Amino acid sequence: MCGLTGFCDFRGIDSNAEQVCLAMASRLIHRGPDDTGVWVNREHGIALGHRRLSIQDLSSSGHQPMESSSGRYVVAYNGEIYNFHNLQTELASLGYEFRGHSDTEVLLAAVEAWGLADALTRFTGMFAIALWDKSQRILSLARDRVGEKPLYYGWQGHSLLFGSELKALRVHPNWQNNIDRNALALYMRHNYIPTPYSIYQDIHKLAPGTLLRIPHTTQPGIVPTPIHFWDMKHVAEHGIRKPTQLTDNEAIDTLDGLLRESIRNKMISDVPLGAFLSGGYDSSTVVAMMQAESTQRIKTFSIGFHEETYNEAHHAKRVASHLGTEHTELYVSPKQAMDVIPRLPHLYDEPFSDSSQIPTFLVSEMTRNHVTVALSGDGGDELFAGYDRYFFANSFWKKTSRIPYPLRAVLASAIRGISPALLTTSLGWLTPHLSFFGGQGTLGDKLHKGAGLLKCRHFEELYLDLVSHWKDPENIVVDGKEPQTSLTDTAQWSGLMDCIQNMQYLDSITYLPDDILVKVDRAAMGVSLETRVPFLDQNIIEYAWQLPAQFKVRNGEGKWILRRLLERYVPAEIMDRPKMGFGVPIDSWLRGPLRDWAEEMLNEKRLREEGYLNPIPIREKLAEHLSGDRNWQYHLWDVLMFESWIDSLN
Repeated sequence: MCGLTGFCDFRGIDSNAEQVCLAMASRLIHRGPDDTGVWVNREHGIALGHRRLSIQDLSSSGHQPMESSSGRYVVAYNGEIYNFHNLQTELASLGYEFRGHSDTEVLLAAVEAWGLADALTRFTGMFAIALWDKSQRILSLARDRVGEKPLYYGWQGHSLLFGSELKALRVHPNWQNNIDRNALALYMRHNYIPTPYSIYQDIHKLAPGTLLRIPHTTQPGIVPTPIHFWDMKHVAEHGIRKPTQLTDNEAIDTLDGLLRESIRNKMISDVPLGAFLSGGYDSSTVVAMMQAESTQRIKTFSIGFHEETYNEAHHAKRVASHLGTEHTELYVSPKQAMDVIPRLPHLYDEPFSDSSQIPTFLVSEMTRNHVTVALSGDGGDELFAGYDRYFFANSFWKKTSRIPYPLRAVLASAIRGISPALLTTSLGWLTPHLSFFGGQGTLGDKLHKGAGLLKCRHFEELYLDLVSHWKDPENIVVDGKEPQTSLTDTAQWSGLMDCIQNMQYLDSITYLPDDILVKVDRAAMGVSLETRVPFLDQNIIEYAWQLPAQFKVRNGEGKWILRRLLERYVPAEIMDRPKMGFGVPIDSWLRGPLRDWAEEMLNEKRLREEGYLNPIPIREKLAEHLSGDRNWQYHLWDVLMFESWIDSLN
C-alpha cells in the first residue's frame, strides 16, 4: 500500500519541480513510510511522486515511480493487484522478462502488452493509478472498481494536481484553497462528500471503475469525462436480468468457493497479516475462511467499550475462541476515544462525520502494533442485504405508497404540527411498534421522521430522506446549492424494480465508496496499515447480483446465504444475536464531557464570522440536544467535524 501524487503543466515546469513533488509526496508518508521517489520530465511538464509501504517484494526492485521495460510508460501506483502472479505467468509466455516480483512491474508489462484500458479489465485488486505515456504524452488516472483506494484531481491555475489525499495537493504553489459551498451542502446532508465532488472548488474525486485520460493538448481548466471500464449499474441490472438457477446448497457452495479464493489472494503478503473481527457475520466469515486457509493461527483484533450498548468485543471473543485465532482485544475508555477527536481532521483531510471513524481508528492503531496488513468484512451488508433500514424502507413504502399522495401529505403535516414532546407524552404506548426507526431518539422524533417519509412521491426520494442528516442543507450552508448526486440524478438510477435491490445498488455506489471505504482507508493508512476487503472482489460482486432475492432475504431475514455459509464454520448459536452498529455514544458525550468543546465550536459569533453556516438552526438543535428533549447527535457531529476541519487549516 502506498500514496501517489503529482502534477502537470503542459507548458513545461521549472527547475524546482522535483522539490515541489517531493514535498507533496512527503505529506503522504503515513501511507508509505518505507520509501519515497520522484520522477520529472520538465520539458513535457509532468511530475510523479510516490510513497511506499512495502508489502510485496520488499527489495528496491519495487521502487516507484517505475518505468516500463521499454521506457515508454512511467507509473505511480497505490494498491494491490491480487492476481498479478497469474498475469505474470501469462506475460512471461508472451516474452516479457521480470527483474523482481512486484505487482507494479506486472502492471506496467500488462499495459505494454494490452494497453491500459484492457489491462484494467484484467486486474483483480484495489488501486489508484497515475500513468504517463511518454510517446503519446498522455496522463491517465484510474481507480479500482468499487473505490477502495482514493484519487483526487483538478486544475489549479495552469497546473493539474492529483494525489491520494488532498493534503498532498495543498502543498503545490498553485493551490487556491477555495471551499466549495455546494459540496459543503452535500456534506451536511450525507455526513460525507459524495463523488465526484470534494470540499474544494475544481478538485474532484475520480469515480470508482473509471479511467481518465488527459492529453498534453488539454487546456487548463478543461477536464475530459472519465470513462467506465467497470460499472456497478451494468453489473446489477445484468445480474437481475439473468439470475443463476441454483439450489440452496449449490448457491452456498459457489459463494464458499468464490470467497475462499478471494481470501487466498488477499492473504498473499511478505509482511505480517491479520484481520479485524467484530463478531458480526461479515468479519466472522472472513476470519473463519482465513483460518481454514492457514496452517498457523490467524491474528485477529477487536476493541471493546465499557458501555454495553456499544460493546461487541465479547461477541468477537467467542468467535475467535471457537476458530482458534490468536486474538487481541483492547477495551477503550471514553477518554481514549475522545482523545482521537483532534486527530480526525488531519486523518480525513476533508469534512467527514461518520462517528464510527473513532473506533475504526482505534482498532487500526492497535492492529498496526502487530501486523502490517489486515483483512476486513466490509461490503457484506450492501451485497447481501444486511442493513435494517432495507427492511423498514421496503415495508414502509409498500404500505404507505398505496395511500394517495395528497392524503399522505395532509397526514404528514398534521403529525409535524404537533411537538415531538407532546407526541412522546401522549402516544408512549406506540414506542415498541416503532423500533424500526432505531434505538436513538424519542417517540416524537421517530413520528416526525416518519411524517417526513410520508411526503415522498417516489421510492428514491424516500430513501434519500431516510439516509439524510440535515434534510434542508441549503438552509444551513450560506450560499450553498446542492448539486446532483447518484441519489438525485434520475439518469443514474437503476432499472431495478425491487425496493431492497434498489437500496443495495444505491448504497454500493454512494455509501460504500464514499463513507465506509473512506472511513477504513483513512483510519488504517493514518497508521500505515493496509486493509484488504475480500467481499469486494468483482467475481463476488457479480455473483451476488446474479443471486435471486430469496438467497439474500428469506423469512424477513437479510444475509440468508451468508448466514448459512458461516454455519459451516461457526455454530449458529454463537452468531444468534441482534445486529449492532460500530459506534460511540456521541449523544451522551455531547451532553457530558464534550459539552464545553461543542459550545465553543458552535458559538454563534464564531459561526457568523466564518460565514459558512447559518447559526440559528444549529444553535436551536444544540439547545434541544443539551436539554435532552431531542437527540440531534448526528446533525451536531456534522457541524462539529466541519468546524474542526476549518480549525485544522489554520
